[in-house]
Amino acid sequence: MRHLIFYLLLFAMATFFSCNKGPGKPDYPETKKVDTVDVYFGNEVADPYRWLEDDQSEETGKWVEAQVEVTNNYLEKIPFRDKIEERLKEVWNYEKQGTPLRKGKYWFYSKNDGLQNQSVVYVKEGRDGEERVLLDPNKLSEDGTVALADYTISENGKYMAYAISRGGSDWREIYIKDVATGEDLDDQLKWVKFSGISWLGEDGFYYSRYDEPEKGEELTNVNEFQQVFYHKIGDNQNDDELIFKDNENPLRNYGAEVDDDDEHIILYGSSGTNNNSLMIKKIGDDNWLVADTTYENNSHYIGTVNGKYWILTDYEAPRYRIMALDPQNPHIDSWKEVIPETGNVLNGVSLSKSYAILHYMIDAESCLFVYNLAGKKEYEIELPGHGSVGSIQTIPDDDQAFYSYNSYNIPGQIINLNLENREKEVIFEPDVDFNGENYVTKLVFVEADDGAQIPLHIVHKKGIELDGNNPLMLYGYGGFNIVYQPGFQISLVPWLESGGVYVNAHIRGGGEYGEEWHQAGTRMNKQRVFDDFILAAEKLIEMGYTNPDKIAIRGGSNGGLLLGAVVNQRPDLFAVSLPAVGVMDMLRYHKFTIGWAWASDYGRSDESEEMFRYLYSYSPLHNIKSGVDYPATLVFTADHDDRVVPAHSFKYIATLQEKYKGDNPVLIRIETKAGHGAGKPVSKTIEELTDMYAFTFYNLGIEPKY
Repeated sequence: MRHLIFYLLLFAMATFFSCNKGPGKPDYPETKKVDTVDVYFGNEVADPYRWLEDDQSEETGKWVEAQVEVTNNYLEKIPFRDKIEERLKEVWNYEKQGTPLRKGKYWFYSKNDGLQNQSVVYVKEGRDGEERVLLDPNKLSEDGTVALADYTISENGKYMAYAISRGGSDWREIYIKDVATGEDLDDQLKWVKFSGISWLGEDGFYYSRYDEPEKGEELTNVNEFQQVFYHKIGDNQNDDELIFKDNENPLRNYGAEVDDDDEHIILYGSSGTNNNSLMIKKIGDDNWLVADTTYENNSHYIGTVNGKYWILTDYEAPRYRIMALDPQNPHIDSWKEVIPETGNVLNGVSLSKSYAILHYMIDAESCLFVYNLAGKKEYEIELPGHGSVGSIQTIPDDDQAFYSYNSYNIPGQIINLNLENREKEVIFEPDVDFNGENYVTKLVFVEADDGAQIPLHIVHKKGIELDGNNPLMLYGYGGFNIVYQPGFQISLVPWLESGGVYVNAHIRGGGEYGEEWHQAGTRMNKQRVFDDFILAAEKLIEMGYTNPDKIAIRGGSNGGLLLGAVVNQRPDLFAVSLPAVGVMDMLRYHKFTIGWAWASDYGRSDESEEMFRYLYSYSPLHNIKSGVDYPATLVFTADHDDRVVPAHSFKYIATLQEKYKGDNPVLIRIETKAGHGAGKPVSKTIEELTDMYAFTFYNLGIEPKY
């Protein structure tokens, strides 16, 4: 009997320790293969997991359920997972506010009390009036998955037009609210996507939409023939006036904007994610006047100054300048320069009654200058270092401005600036359970083989040792002229508090140094993006920050493509890979939703044999090899992502699980009722970050320290 008790005790102890040592190697679901082969310029390419592109099929649904079960079983066994979630909830629970906007007698702003799934829109009558809730998106759904995607206020503040997104989809529904009463009107507009809302007085607005897709194809069908409409308040959507449709070019998008004087419509056209056309029409006229239809420049209306349109443009100025056009004679040949291009990227312009605030980027960091309306520089607005300005709101009939500022060390502040006497006042400063003074942000540069200087923003606790043994998270994007400027991220707190180093690599393909930097990482130059990211990792190791066993890499969308490519090319350099909603199939990306628009950055597999071979050479899906020791990988996607459809991630993880035979886990986390990322409720965001950090800490062999 004593022997039996002894063995039972041994068994109980062994069970206890085995349950607390964490997960072992997962047992992946078996994924069937089909004999699908595509032929590109005589080259056969197998696509054995093509069936996973059908996200509506019962078979795909069962595969998703099996993958979710395996991933959840793995994550649930990580012993400190709950600890991470608790800390994220603690630090997330602080008030956040948006930059205020004035229209007529009303002031509008957003606010979140901490853990609300969606921020709430408030309104005041007068700046010091009593606030009231105008729109609370949290009441639109019980789980917070209906999000406020956009809103605009009519010029005198009578109406609010707001767009909502369901489950993270890019599809929008537009509704109208009476600001004075807070009541919704009967108006409802559907099948709106990639659209602004531009008011014409108080009577109606312009917006863009597509035809209703076939049932079951809402999240995958190719988005073609976008049209511009005018909606009059009170009308049924079927009665909206068609303003513009291009019957000859289905793969172009169009959007309209009304000028400051409500006299002209400005029509923008795009055939990709870069460059646009510009046409102008006097309201009530039939004929469009051409400003620029070359699709070779990025040009956007800033506002009207002394009867002329100020245009922010990279026309013959890759780092942007301001030019003026006459709406009666708008052709680009007649534009006049107002403020010339400088050595820094002009990121945006905001007009007040007497001044213009110019938002420049210097090495990806924000810098603000005030100019008069004759185009002369008056002064610089002082900002703390290594940070970024989020939004700037000016008042057209006043010289007050409001702007937000944040850095990795400074949570988002809102500042009121009197542009005339230059007095500043911080009107909102959040109270966060994070002491930024304990951390340091550095800007360093690493030199590429061709001489390019790649900027890296590095954040970590003060006093860390450069002994080559620090856990490091390397983030990158590198595409579509997009810049992720340095800024406060509450999600980084658990990582930084635990001694982690965070690095934002401003690799080529982004817009950090204008259109030249962007083009240096597109199409047949795309490999440079991957080389820059690999170089950043190598140099961080040389500088003593870390080693390959302690590097986790993170990126989403185009950044997910980045991670898939560099892991295939240098699997020895990284310990953990965290690709989210990535473009993983470079041969077929253009066949879904808005994917065709990315060809300006990527090129297409059907345009030439040379381009096919180039895309095939780095496509993450097609370059996974057997016998390679891949890093621990957790892929993130969502069932309502209709921008980068989840099939990219499905086929990628199925291939990785098939070919990789090592001990590192290669898993996929599939979120439900979520999309590409925008509008995700706070609860789901915290759950996702919890799993990301638990997976990362565990596979780097470290524990969170709070």
